[in-house]
Amino acid sequence: MARELLFSVTKKDLEIQTFRCGGHGGQKVNKTSSGVRIIHKESGAIGESRTERSQYQNKKIAFRRLTKSKKFKLWLQKKVFEITYDKKEIERKVDEDMKSENLKVEVKHDNIWIELDKDDEN
Repeated sequence: MARELLFSVTKKDLEIQTFRCGGHGGQKVNKTSSGVRIIHKESGAIGESRTERSQYQNKKIAFRRLTKSKKFKLWLQKKVFEITYDKKEIERKVDEDMKSENLKVEVKHDNIWIELDKDDEN
């Protein structure tokens, strides 16, 4: 069975904050905004990192922490359920509408549409 992309989380769904973080690292950490906090707006989940000297590395770590947070996992489960439930409901409705008793068969003969009864089909 092929995988299907249901949705994606993009940069616009996130609030990315950078800040200066103290601690080990000498004067560099006091001068650069290498600490990163990422907030997923819809779920309220937060990932934060200030362990690395590189802002890029801290972003990767913060995003990984965000995706592993309990809030984000609950939001993800809810989102997937909403999407797949709607799809299953649509598929069920189409199957119901396609049953033979719900179909109307018409035939065009000499520019006149003729509706066939269920008994005429056999």
